Amino acid sequence: MKKIIISFFLLAVTSGYGQELNLPVATQYLADNPFVISPTFAGIGDNLRIRANGMTQWVGIKDAPENQSLYADFRIADQSGIGFSVYNDKNGFTRQTGAKVSFAHHIILDYYSKQYLSFGMSYNINTFKIDIGAFDPTDPDPYITNNRYNANNNFDVGLLYRNKDFYLSFNASNILDKNIDKSNKIEPSLLINYQIYSGYVFSNSNYNRAEIEPSVYYQLFASDGRSSTDLNVKYRKYNRDDDYYWAGVSYRFLNDQIGKPLNLGPMAGFKKSGFYFGYSYQMTLNEIAGYNTGTHVVTVGFDFLQGVSNCPCTQSPVHD
Repeated sequence: MKKIIISFFLLAVTSGYGQELNLPVATQYLADNPFVISPTFAGIGDNLRIRANGMTQWVGIKDAPENQSLYADFRIADQSGIGFSVYNDKNGFTRQTGAKVSFAHHIILDYYSKQYLSFGMSYNINTFKIDIGAFDPTDPDPYITNNRYNANNNFDVGLLYRNKDFYLSFNASNILDKNIDKSNKIEPSLLINYQIYSGYVFSNSNYNRAEIEPSVYYQLFASDGRSSTDLNVKYRKYNRDDDYYWAGVSYRFLNDQIGKPLNLGPMAGFKKSGFYFGYSYQMTLNEIAGYNTGTHVVTVGFDFLQGVSNCPCTQSPVHD
C-alpha cells in the first residue's frame, strides 16, 4: 500500500510540473467552446459566450487534482473579437491561479468559397505556490521552508483557417521561457506547447437539422517531447427555435503508445434559450484505473446579447 501511495504522489508531482502554466485539457473545448484551446476563436459567433468549467481528475483518490475555469469571448466591430479567462488549479499541495486576455482578428480570404483566416494572441499571467499549511506538522519536509510563490507572464499566438464547414487551428502556448529558481534542477523552464485542432461539420439543410462533427486535437510539449491525440465525434440535433441537444465521445492516447489509450469518454449536453449545459466523463484506461473512477467535467454557460455581424468571417461552423 505504501508503494501505491508513493507512486501516486510521484505521479501528481510529475503532472504538476507538466501542466504548470498549462491548463489540464480534458474535454472542455468540446463544450462548444474551442476558445479554451486558442485565442483565434474569440468573437466567432453571434453572441457573448460564457462557459464555466469544473473538472475533477482521478475520482476516488484523496486530494486528486481539481480545476475550475471561466471563459468569455465576444465580437467587437465586425471582424475582431476579445476574450477573457481565469482559472484555479489544485494539484496535491500545489496551487495555481491565472488569467488570460485574448484578441483575435478575422479576415476573408475568398468571399465566394467562404475561406477565412484568423489571427489570435493572448497575454497570460499565472501564479504558483505550495500550500505548506497543509503539510503534516508531525512530519515536516526539511527541504520546503516557504510556499515557493512565483508569478510568470507569458503569451499565446495562433492561426485559424476555415473553409465552409472545415476548420484547422494551430496554437503555440507559453512562448516565453519561465522564470524559475536556479537551484531547482528538475523544474523545466521551457513551457511552450503546441496544439492543432481540426474538424468538419456535416449537416443537413432542412428546418429540423442535425449535425455530425468529427474532430482531432493534438498537443505537443516541447520540454520533453510528450504528445497526445484526441479523436472526437459529436452529434447535434436542433429544433425549430435553434435550441439543440448533443452527444459525443472522445478517445485520447499518447502518440508513442497508440495501442494503449489513456481514456475514453462519453459526453452530452444541451442548449436551451441561451442556457448551455454539458457533462463529460473520461474513463481511465491506464495502470491507475484500478484506483480511481476517471475524470468528470461539468460545463455551464450562457449565450446572450445576440448581434449578427456584417462580415461572414465571424460566422461559426457550428450553427449556434
